[in-house]
Amino acid sequence: MKLRARLALVTVAVAIPQLGLLAAWDLQSRRAAAEQALAAMLPQMLEGGEGACVGAPRSWGGPQPPPDDPAWTRDRRPPPDQPHGAPPTLWAYGADGTPARSEAPALPADVAALAVGEVTRTPTPRLGSAVAVVTRTGWGEPCAFVAVTGSTVPGWMGAVLPATPIWLTPLFGVLVGVLLAAGSAVERIRRLTEAVRGVAARGYQEPVPVLGDDEVGELARAFDEAGHALQRQIRETERREQALRDFLANTSHDLLLPLTVLRGHLDALQRQSAEGEGSATLLQAMDEAHYLGAMVHNLAAAAQLDVGAQTLERAPVDLSALVERVAARHRPLARPRGIEVHAALPGEPAHTLGDVTLIEQAVNNLAYNAVRYNRPGGHVAIVLDVGGGRFTLRVLDDGPGVSPEQLHRLAERGFRGDEARSRAPEGQGLGLDIAHRVARVHGFELGFAPAEGGGLEVTLSGALAPERVPQGSPHTV
Repeated sequence: MKLRARLALVTVAVAIPQLGLLAAWDLQSRRAAAEQALAAMLPQMLEGGEGACVGAPRSWGGPQPPPDDPAWTRDRRPPPDQPHGAPPTLWAYGADGTPARSEAPALPADVAALAVGEVTRTPTPRLGSAVAVVTRTGWGEPCAFVAVTGSTVPGWMGAVLPATPIWLTPLFGVLVGVLLAAGSAVERIRRLTEAVRGVAARGYQEPVPVLGDDEVGELARAFDEAGHALQRQIRETERREQALRDFLANTSHDLLLPLTVLRGHLDALQRQSAEGEGSATLLQAMDEAHYLGAMVHNLAAAAQLDVGAQTLERAPVDLSALVERVAARHRPLARPRGIEVHAALPGEPAHTLGDVTLIEQAVNNLAYNAVRYNRPGGHVAIVLDVGGGRFTLRVLDDGPGVSPEQLHRLAERGFRGDEARSRAPEGQGLGLDIAHRVARVHGFELGFAPAEGGGLEVTLSGALAPERVPQGSPHTV
């Protein structure tokens, strides 16, 4: 139940019984006050009336005007100008209780025990407005008893009835009800506050208890959802920190080993230069330098990918120019080993939307692996095709290839095929992992298959950029 409905229900539940009790009490209080007023006015009304009552009891009595000198002192308000309540009315009865007029109210059973001048109330409906009192007069028959009837309905008798303030008490009752309901809500909010503080102190490792299905419950659920979101962010932060630590640990080893090898080659080259030798050492040093350059580029790409796809700057990328740059970059690396690097481009423009640095690094990694793990005198081809609004970029080599059972694992971070481990044991399998992540954040597809005639064929495919997108218009997604 909602808090607003709970407050309304508690208020009504508290106010209605109070209103009923107050109404009954007010009615009885006004009846008692009216009876007291009638008893006080009765002696005044009876003065000088014995002869008229005994002589003509049926016509005697009836409605009485307000007395000239009221006997009451409770309230000095004057009677209303146009009273609409029943005025006091006198009725005569014989000693046996027989009324002089048939419409007279009945007398109580114990009326015979009244002493002269003693007054008692006459039974009337308790929920009605009529009241009556009777007294023994000491007069002769048929006026031994005289009753006077009145009403609690405001009339000229309203001047003598108490001005009751009890109708202010329902406001107090409503206030009490609201306070009771609000007190419960405040207590639940206090418990919720303590629970949220406790969960926060424990690092949001446990859920916030949900208290009910009203607004307080919704607030608890909101705190619980916020705690889950914060916990997810904490776990994601911890995951990234751990990934960064692992990455730094792996790459520090990857960088340290080729630096050591490069230093050794340079020392040897320095010694051999005086003897006119050192070309082989120089080639080895260049190979290590290329490896270091690729490693640094991969570090930058991995850092950018760890930030997330939401921060990538997407702009039209000229794939033909990209392929030419990658092929030209790897020809000097391949030439000392007799490996030829070729590029095949379509006869039409080929553009896609993406981050040019990341896409080029992904293609660069594919070409680098094709050259580095190829056999001496081998061939590497980078082929770009377009059609049907999509592009297909293939990197093929005629090296030793990869066994069929290892193909599906090539994109796993840290996985390296048997040939890669034997040819370059210092690597950590970072290049293909970056290529796979670049393809994923761009919505591209990356696949591996055996190449015809041996070797490996790596395929990168995706959607071409719409022609209406102008060159150089970046889009952040």
